[in-house]
Amino acid sequence: MATPSTVSTDKYRSYLSEEELKNTRWRAGPPNYDLVNKLFGEGRTKIWAAGSLEDQVQNLVKTWEMESIHKANPDDYKTVDAKKYVVGVNGKRYFTLEEAGRIGGGYNVFLQTSLPPALRSYDPDRETYESSQTAFKTVFPRGFALEVLQVYSGPPVIAYKFRHWGYMEGPFQGHAPTGELVEFFGTSIIQMENSKVVKVEFFFDRGELLAQLIKGEKIGESPSNVPSACPFMA
Repeated sequence: MATPSTVSTDKYRSYLSEEELKNTRWRAGPPNYDLVNKLFGEGRTKIWAAGSLEDQVQNLVKTWEMESIHKANPDDYKTVDAKKYVVGVNGKRYFTLEEAGRIGGGYNVFLQTSLPPALRSYDPDRETYESSQTAFKTVFPRGFALEVLQVYSGPPVIAYKFRHWGYMEGPFQGHAPTGELVEFFGTSIIQMENSKVVKVEFFFDRGELLAQLIKGEKIGESPSNVPSACPFMA
């Protein structure tokens, strides 16, 4: 795995030194992880020994996630081989860095779906980078934390189980916030060459996440006006 050459200002992610924060081209300015790091520290279920395989994998995943969401220039990526890298979900389409950037990256890659547009509670084909980031920052104002629960194999092919969680404290697609814990689990496989990531695969049920975000009442509707059952969720 890649080793940071400078000291990071973030204790859970590499390549966030003061120099790198200034000299990197960011999509929407340098990221600040203070709130989500606090959420992570309070809500994680595993504390890995510093330098352990699990700790290294967790740092790699958090750093890769930071770069893939916030860095605008592929040349600034430190964790991946920008020329070979692809990312995919549930064994379906794989995106290069350029393709992922073109569709808005981040949530728009992770929430790809084959559902017809009329049945999508979140439609990645209609969202931009800006709108997707705004939507999930609104839902999770304290952030959407990630922890590695178990590592099944180390590099060059890393397989691990993860947990994502946050508190729904803002509205989502017209649904009122519930204030409840929202979490989902999945597995991922990272392939590395020469200490760089060349392929990332995620396996999880997007419905497990989105179902928790549409539990709240539709904003502007009273309970008596909300149908008692959804005809295609019986």
